[in-house]
Amino acid sequence: MQERQEDRRRRAELSIQKKYRKPIWNKFVGGLRDYGMLRDGDRVAVCISGGKDSMLLAKCMQLLQRFSPTRFELVNLVMDPGYSPENRARIEENADLLGLPVTIVENRLFEAAASAEKSPCYLCARMRRGCLYKHARALGCNKIALGHHFDDVIETVLMSMLYGAEMKTMMPKIHSTNFPGMELIRPLYLVREADIIAWARYNDLEFLRCACRLTEGTANGTLDSKRQEMKELIRTLEQTNPSAGQNIFHSFHNVNLGTLVGYRGDGGVHPFLEEYDRPGSPYWLTAQICGQQGPRGSGKRMSTLRGAGRFGSAPRPAVSMARAEAESE
Repeated sequence: MQERQEDRRRRAELSIQKKYRKPIWNKFVGGLRDYGMLRDGDRVAVCISGGKDSMLLAKCMQLLQRFSPTRFELVNLVMDPGYSPENRARIEENADLLGLPVTIVENRLFEAAASAEKSPCYLCARMRRGCLYKHARALGCNKIALGHHFDDVIETVLMSMLYGAEMKTMMPKIHSTNFPGMELIRPLYLVREADIIAWARYNDLEFLRCACRLTEGTANGTLDSKRQEMKELIRTLEQTNPSAGQNIFHSFHNVNLGTLVGYRGDGGVHPFLEEYDRPGSPYWLTAQICGQQGPRGSGKRMSTLRGAGRFGSAPRPAVSMARAEAESE
């Protein structure tokens, strides 16, 4: 006999806190804590697209609200940019099944993006973000929460390097520049996509994969994307080094400024030569850490340099360079 909807809802909730407590719940709570995403008095708009990530996020935020000493308010915001009737119905059915009250706002964003001659997906993403901020602010929210997870983060890093020619990460939280006083947070920052998929399958939940009418083929894997290419690249790397994904993630928490040839910031591009001869610059410290003399023969040495804080210090890579080199011989 088919499970009653109330029983399925309860099962989905319990599985987050019990069966998937370590890979999902603990990492969800840990990400909120470690990156300071939530404060007393916040009113958060959880943005639901209908996919597995945003639906899980909304459920986790709802559970957190019940048990957390931090007092905050939630609004589950669904923006319908022109979904097909079937996809719109699927979102509403899943929200009802999971016990998620939703506020739905409508626009014709898909039509507007389709008129773009180049990069309709980029235009759509920018317009969606702006619409979400606008409606969230109208609902009295000071934050929007998106369902980006660990794998989205490391894939973005690789895409930026390989296709954008820059080292750029997906931040766990961001101040909005166009909507002052508002902030974007990503509470699933530490959660692996494979664990989200496992949770959905365990609970027999079917979510939208790609609801975009412009690229509906990607839902069935018939159209390639750069993000899918990055997924496959990381999967290949993890076949020989299971810690490859974790090491990519830790690498941008552990940037050695003294080895960067240049960086972009403060409205301009800064080559390393600007700081190279300044005593105390990262380039001097790098030479001293390595047991070498600083630039210009300073004669100063430094054996260690210790950071502070969980993400301010240098996390040890899961596979050391020495071990990697030894295994390659």
